[in-house]
Amino acid sequence: MRELTKILMILLVVFAASCSIDNSKKGGEKEKFINDLIGKMTLEEKIGQLSLFSAGIDPTVPVSNPKYADDIKAGRVGAVFAAFTTRDIERLQKMAVEESRLGIPMLFGYDVIHGFKTIFPMPLAETASWNPDLIRHTARIAADEASATGVNWFFAPMVDVTHEPRWGRGVEGSGEDPYLASVVAVARVKGYQGDDLKDVSTVAACPKHFAGYGFVEAGKEYAPVDVSEGRLRNLILPPFKAAIDAGALTMMSAFNDVNGVPAAANKFLMTDILRGEWNYNGFVVSDFGSIDSLVVQGYAENNKQTAELAFNAGGDIDMESSSYKDNIPALVKEGKIDIRDIDRAVRNVLNVKWELGLFKDPYKYIDKTREKTRMLTKQNLETARQMAWESFVLLKNNNRVLPLDLKKYRSIALIGPLADNQADYMGTWIAQGDTFNVVTLKQGLEKQLPSGIRLNYAKGCNIEGDDCSGFSEAINAARRSDIILLAIGEKGNMSGESGSRGDITIPGVQSELLYELSKLDKPVVLLLSNGRPLAIEKEVAASDAVLVTWIPGTAGGDAVADVLLGQYNPSGKLPVTFPRSVSQVPIYYNHLPSNRPGDPSNRYSCSYIDIPFTPLYPFGYGLSYTTFKYSDLKLDRKEGGENDIVKVSVKVKNTGDFDGEEVVQLYIRDVAASLIRPVKELKAFKKVFIKKGEEKTITFELKPERDFAFYRADMTYGTEPGRFLIFAGTNSQDVLKEEYLLKE
Repeated sequence: MRELTKILMILLVVFAASCSIDNSKKGGEKEKFINDLIGKMTLEEKIGQLSLFSAGIDPTVPVSNPKYADDIKAGRVGAVFAAFTTRDIERLQKMAVEESRLGIPMLFGYDVIHGFKTIFPMPLAETASWNPDLIRHTARIAADEASATGVNWFFAPMVDVTHEPRWGRGVEGSGEDPYLASVVAVARVKGYQGDDLKDVSTVAACPKHFAGYGFVEAGKEYAPVDVSEGRLRNLILPPFKAAIDAGALTMMSAFNDVNGVPAAANKFLMTDILRGEWNYNGFVVSDFGSIDSLVVQGYAENNKQTAELAFNAGGDIDMESSSYKDNIPALVKEGKIDIRDIDRAVRNVLNVKWELGLFKDPYKYIDKTREKTRMLTKQNLETARQMAWESFVLLKNNNRVLPLDLKKYRSIALIGPLADNQADYMGTWIAQGDTFNVVTLKQGLEKQLPSGIRLNYAKGCNIEGDDCSGFSEAINAARRSDIILLAIGEKGNMSGESGSRGDITIPGVQSELLYELSKLDKPVVLLLSNGRPLAIEKEVAASDAVLVTWIPGTAGGDAVADVLLGQYNPSGKLPVTFPRSVSQVPIYYNHLPSNRPGDPSNRYSCSYIDIPFTPLYPFGYGLSYTTFKYSDLKLDRKEGGENDIVKVSVKVKNTGDFDGEEVVQLYIRDVAASLIRPVKELKAFKKVFIKKGEEKTITFELKPERDFAFYRADMTYGTEPGRFLIFAGTNSQDVLKEEYLLKE
């Protein structure tokens, strides 16, 4: 028996050794290939791998280097921006592979933010679904469609946390909470990169913008950012770290400075944290022309210095500025840039190309058959429709106006500039989405309403401007109807890059149209299309029901009709706080406690004397056609150490008349710590389906070493003993509470 055991042990050791040798061969093959290739490269060719240029195919992207084709053939370009058809990408890749000396394939990057051909709701809207599995699926579809053309690198996801609704780019992110943003970041990275990077339907993800872009002063695009290191580490950086842990191959630096040092040349961010603390070995690409912008920002005197500062800080690829191309050779000769650091950066770039399988087949992504068959498929459109309806947030529903009772209403007024509007349902960053593929709300209702129901449509007014000449037609349509559906809000390009707004009320005379319609003594359903939180207190008061549809994408009209007619019970929750007034901004749920918390009865408290200090709608808020009752919040232990898991349970009962989904949210508060901690922090959530009359017990596990940890006063990461409050509820305000003691 002993001999048999000994033989088995020897066989196991031999097998393990053979596996180790096999794995080392795989790793060794890549390392040998890349090292050999770098050894063959001239300095000019190495810098080429660190240079990205536009080919001018997308008319919205300027061409900074008109000689890009010559540079590709000379091996002086490592990546191309905004090429998006098999014809163009094949032509450009052939230049690199078949005409350059070393034949190194290029990366083809594109801003695919919420779909390629099938356009999904804007990312902020997707986040409102609180459904990471579905978000991962939409990301997978976007990668599948885009990769069929040859695109192999997305400048996405945007993972910037923001507390600033005036900032236009908030629509590209996941809102105000670092935990929710982290969950969504992981879903998108895994959706883009799939389970196997060698698969032809995967692309390299590029989380952006590293870091702090969501905290630009006054919400102005490209403005400075001034944050403490504690806020940077505890609030801004977690989604980036989550994206890296999920396997993100690349990272994009930001336009803004952070505490006086531009992100594109910020060694603390790119080298000390990203490479040092997080051991990141992917590459970092600058944002569009941001390296040259160091001069404008007052951080560099000339373009030569910009190249030196950005590269030595840890920036690997220069997007569109030509600073590296034009200046690094001289900087190497002068000893200001070390050739070993150039080799490191080149290795980072070549490693991504290897992982994507481009050295084995540079044309693997270019597939004319897939390009024709993978776009706008029935399944893709069905997913877009589902994503849209799950993103909608019901803010108000007085007297159960929704869903529409078609036995009660024989005629419906559909009014507003967003009722039959294809372009503004798309939003910004629509890649290769076509406006004519968009289903408008009018089209969606016409498809679903029974023949006996009359739809009286009138535009009423424009989104912008002060022209009220269409009011009379709209009012007449409303008078002939039993109920009024009013679709108003923002234009699609009022959010996104350079979409900052100083006034976040509903633009133009749309609100005036609402007020006139509300005088008719008929139910008014406000359908709000928006890319940010809006100040809508008066509009809510003038409406019987309010449904936030965001910017819903290709299948938006079908999805809105589904929800209005009760085909789907809305389940979305706000990923951002809605203010009462722009004067409350910034307003967010996870704020730090003041020494005199807000109290309307006490003038000397953290509040205003002329308006409430509370939000119009809190983070996590969203109604359903049914109702849910929370009870019996329990912890399986009242105290414990850092390694003791805390099991939390809460009962949720569907007390209404519809089956529905509820997002059960779990928050904590660290009562006293070396740095003041937020009044609440989201730590977990579950989206659950509960039938009418049914009660479910929802359970969570809190791991103190993970969920109670933070960057402390000395900027070390870990826990501190003391009291914690545990909350569970339907949003960040309406919660049950228990107490827990974390012991030494």
